[in-house]
Amino acid sequence: MTFNITPEIGPRGAIQEFGTPPKDASFFNRDVVVEMLSFLRPYKRRMIFAVLLMLAVTGLTLLIPYLIKIAIDEYISAGIQQGLGRIILYIALSYIGLYGATAGQNYILSWVAQRVLADLRQALFNHLQKLSLSYHDNHLVGVTVSRVINDVAVINDLLTQGIIELVGDMLVLTGIIVIMLSLSPKLALYCFTVLPLMVLVTYWFSHKARDAFRSTRQRIAALVGRMAENITSIRVITAFVQEKMVEERFEQVNRANRDVNVEAIRLSYIFIPSIEFLSTLAVAIVLFFGGREVMAGTVTLGVIVAFLSYVTRFFQPVQELSRLYTTMQSAMAGGEQVMKLLNTEPDIADQPDAVPMPKIKGKIELKNINFRYRPEMPLVLKDVNLSIQPGQAVALVGPTGAGKTTIARLIARFYELSEGSLEIDNLDVRSVTQRSLRRQIGIVPQDPILFAGTVEDNICFGSPDAPHAAVVEAAKLALAHDFIEKLPQGYKTWVQEGGVNLSVGQRQLLCIARAALADPRILILDEATASVDTITEVMIQKALARLLEGRTAIIIAHRLSTIRDADMICVIDEGRIVQRGSHTDLLKLQGRYRSLYDQQFAGG
Repeated sequence: MTFNITPEIGPRGAIQEFGTPPKDASFFNRDVVVEMLSFLRPYKRRMIFAVLLMLAVTGLTLLIPYLIKIAIDEYISAGIQQGLGRIILYIALSYIGLYGATAGQNYILSWVAQRVLADLRQALFNHLQKLSLSYHDNHLVGVTVSRVINDVAVINDLLTQGIIELVGDMLVLTGIIVIMLSLSPKLALYCFTVLPLMVLVTYWFSHKARDAFRSTRQRIAALVGRMAENITSIRVITAFVQEKMVEERFEQVNRANRDVNVEAIRLSYIFIPSIEFLSTLAVAIVLFFGGREVMAGTVTLGVIVAFLSYVTRFFQPVQELSRLYTTMQSAMAGGEQVMKLLNTEPDIADQPDAVPMPKIKGKIELKNINFRYRPEMPLVLKDVNLSIQPGQAVALVGPTGAGKTTIARLIARFYELSEGSLEIDNLDVRSVTQRSLRRQIGIVPQDPILFAGTVEDNICFGSPDAPHAAVVEAAKLALAHDFIEKLPQGYKTWVQEGGVNLSVGQRQLLCIARAALADPRILILDEATASVDTITEVMIQKALARLLEGRTAIIIAHRLSTIRDADMICVIDEGRIVQRGSHTDLLKLQGRYRSLYDQQFAGG
C-alpha cells in the first residue's frame, strides 16, 4: 500500500494541495504590502516615536566617528590637552544616547509587534469563522493553522522591526557616503571600488533567495498540515498498526522542509561572508591608500581613523539589509497567502436586504432543487421537490452518497443552491440572515462533537447565557442527567478535547441535551445512533423521541428500524427522491425501500 503526500480528491472537489509557489510570483506585491501596513495604523503614534528614536540612533551612529576624528586631529595630534576632555565627554554622552535610543526603539517595536501579531491572528480567526463550509471542505486544517501561526509571525517581523531597520540602514548608508566624500573624496572613491562587487553579490543572492524563501513558507505549511492530520487520526493509525507508514509519510514532508530551509540558510551564509570579505577588502584599501596619503601629508590621521570606522559601519547596514531581505522574502511569501485568505469572500453571504427570520413554525419547501458542491463537479441533487409540514418527522434513507446529508445541509443553508428554491414558512432562506435561521435549527450529528470544557459548558454551547436550572432540564429531557450526576464532579466535570473521557453514547446524549437547550423549531438528526451499540441506541431513541415532540424533524438514517414511526420516508438514490410514503406503504411497494428493508432484516 502506498500513499501520496498530496491530498486525494474528495467527494466535494479537490482539497487544496500544499503546492509550491507560482513561478511568476513577484517579490514585491504593492497591494499586499499596503494591506499588511494597515495593521500598523492603530499604533501609528508609537511607530512615529520609534521613527524619531531611529533618527536619533542614525545621527549618533554617524556623529561618533566624526567626534573621534576631531579628538585625534585637533587635540591628540596637535598635543593640545585643553578641550580634549570635553570632546571625550561628548563621545561618552553620544554612546549613552545611542544605547538609550536603541533600547527605547527596540522596546517600542517589540510592544507594537506583539499587538500587531495578536491583531493579525484575531483578524484571521474571525474571518475563518465567517467563511463558508465549502472553504473548509477544500483546505487542509493544518495548512490553515500554519497561515495563522507561522506566516503571521514572519509578517509581524517585517511590519514592526523590519521597516524601521530598512529606513534606518538606508539613512546610515547615505550618511556614511556623504561624510566620507566630504572628508576625502579621493579616498572615498578608492573605497567605493568594492561597490560593484557588492551589487553583483547582492543581485545574485536576491535572485536565488526569492524562490528559496517562498518554498520555506510552503513547506512549513505542508509540515504543519501533515502533523495536524496525523494527530487527528491517531486512533485510526494505532488501530490499523500503521505507525511505520505514517512515520515514513511524515519523514518525506519533514525532509522536504529541512532541505528547503537548508538551501535558504546556505544562500545566506554564502552572502554574509562575501559581504564580510568585501568589508575587509575596503579596510585594506583605506589602510593602503590612506596610509600613503597620511605620509604624503594630504590626509590627517584622524580622517583615516574615521574612515576605518565608517567603512566598518558601512558594511554593517549592508549585512543587516541582507538579513532584512530574507525576512522580506518570507514575509511577502507568507503575506500573499495571509492576505489571500483575508480577502477570500464567503460563498454564502447575507443579502443586503436580508431580514431576521421570524419564529419558525416548521414548514419546509424544496422546489426543483439542483445542487453541485463545485461548478466543475457533477450534480449531487437532481430536481428534488419535497414539502414538509410543521411538526412532521421526515426520514431520508438511501445508499451512502445518495444526497441525504446534502439536503439537510441545504436546509441549514450551509451551502448555496445551484438551482431551485428552498423556503421555510414560505420565506426563501436566502432572504433571511443566516444567524437568525440557524439559531432556530438544531443538528445532532453522527459523530458527536464536544469541546474541552465542563459538561455544562458543552450543553450550554448554543445557549451560553442559559441558567443552570435550564441546563439540568435539557439534560433530563435528553436522558443525560443520570449519568452526569454519577460523574466525579457532575455538571462541572471536565470534558477532554473531543470528549475522549466519555463513551460515544454519553457524548451523543450531551449533544442531544445541547440541542434541547437551544430549543430549535427544526431538528436535523444526521444518523445520530449510527455509532452506538444496540442498548445505547434504545436510550438515544427515547431521548430523541422526547426532543422531537412538537418540532419539525429531518432524520437521516441507515438503520430502517429507527425511522419506522416517521410521518414520511423519502428514499434518495443518485440525488433523486425515488420513493416517498410511510413505512407501511413503502413496504407494500416492490421498490428501492423494500429492497433496503430486505437487505437489513431478511438477509437479502
